[in-house]
Amino acid sequence: MPKSMKYLLVVGLCLVPFLGFAHDVTSADQELLRGGGLWAYIQVGATHMLTGYDHLLFLAGVVFYLNSFKDILKFITVFTIGHCITLIGATYAGITANEHLVDAVIALSVLYKGFENLGGFKKIGVKSPNLLLMVGLFGLIHGFGLSTRLQSFEMGSGDFLAKILCFNLGVEIGQVLALIPIVFVITLSRKRTHFQAFYKATNWYLVLAGIGLFVYQIYGYISGH
Repeated sequence: MPKSMKYLLVVGLCLVPFLGFAHDVTSADQELLRGGGLWAYIQVGATHMLTGYDHLLFLAGVVFYLNSFKDILKFITVFTIGHCITLIGATYAGITANEHLVDAVIALSVLYKGFENLGGFKKIGVKSPNLLLMVGLFGLIHGFGLSTRLQSFEMGSGDFLAKILCFNLGVEIGQVLALIPIVFVITLSRKRTHFQAFYKATNWYLVLAGIGLFVYQIYGYISGH
């Protein structure tokens, strides 16, 4: 079996559990928010990001493409600004959409990143779009997805903006906590002789996961589940 296929199998087995952590609204989260005050919104926001496999897969794809910590910081900052704008703005304005359709677009962002990392655009003779611009655009979409989740909660009328900001703060905390091991593993893997096989396998996983998640969300939209 080729080394890239072996790495794909290993990566797939390691990341499959993420697909079991649906970051939907739960009754437990609702109860926590109902009685836990603003701190509960921070907690739920952090948990939501840490179990948001689609967000984490996209971030992993972004980090995989970059070589320096400075670049990682720059791109993650742009992504963060993007999702903060739509998370806060859309929630405050009450703008929402079908969560399956939003998550389907987020799934396409995972597919896009894996495809780009594998040099897909070069292979089909198309110039790759500006990466920083695309990361910012996908940040806006990911933020809108987070907003649709937040608006699924019964938030009440008191301290409305504060609740949104606390949830957003929790998301940022969760993102940092998730990025630490992701950056560590990718940085460590770059020093290994089989990094290219690991790189190829992981990004093929992103492509396949993006397709799978897209089909799953479209099915959910059509079936009404």
